[in-house]
Amino acid sequence: MTRLNFTVAALALLAPCAAPADPVATLHLASGLAPYDESDHLNFDSGHDVGPIERLHPTAAETDPKEDMALTFIFHIDEDLTEQDVFFERVPGSGEVFRPTGATREMDAPLYAPATAVPHTPLQTENTGPWPRGKALGITLGEWFAASGQGRYSCVDGTGHVEIRFENLVPDGLYTLWHDFAIWPPTDPFIGFYDTPFGARDGSENAFTADASGAAHVVRTITPCLQLSGEQLISELAIAWHSDGRTHGPTPGEFSTDTHVQLYVPLPQRAGL
Repeated sequence: MTRLNFTVAALALLAPCAAPADPVATLHLASGLAPYDESDHLNFDSGHDVGPIERLHPTAAETDPKEDMALTFIFHIDEDLTEQDVFFERVPGSGEVFRPTGATREMDAPLYAPATAVPHTPLQTENTGPWPRGKALGITLGEWFAASGQGRYSCVDGTGHVEIRFENLVPDGLYTLWHDFAIWPPTDPFIGFYDTPFGARDGSENAFTADASGAAHVVRTITPCLQLSGEQLISELAIAWHSDGRTHGPTPGEFSTDTHVQLYVPLPQRAGL
């Protein structure tokens, strides 16, 4: 998913080994994940095909440093990015939609999906559109930006614990929680974030539903603890709203048309680095 802090300095890698030339191999080394299997295929969220890769099965951590941190979720525009998965008409009725930016002031504007999927392009801040208008999402830009999320993450004795309270999400909206990685410094062109479902890698533990007011209380545990950011890897948690009303197992679904990343929190480097 398309979230990164451009002011973050280079972070530290898990192991003091030379970086492989293959960015996928770098991702697996840095995240402590099992080697990939050539029998399966997944893509980065930009749509870039990384080739054959397994659906990420965690390996047991020998030692997970104790962690305790506050989590404050943000929007893309909070890091001077464009919103990636919701769109509005600059000229009502034009049939052309654009990504909102920090300069967008039309808070009453209805939000839409594009007619066809638009890949995530977080580093191309000028890439705001237009694209042909798709389905109406049933909310306004102001309602989208009213959402907030606060919580805590801790790691104790190899088990991670997350507790987050969200407010003003899409009422009765179906959401999923993701643990995302990207190679950093970024590739050129940027190939996107690698999205892994929080908890079980089949996506059976990462869904939650907001209530009629848009509130949600999410409590989850994970073993081993979350992989935090490192020298050649950035890591974050993100939530995605599913306007199609369904989840998609180990993958988020089609970004922009059916799956819409709303809030995320960059994770710092792990203790001791």
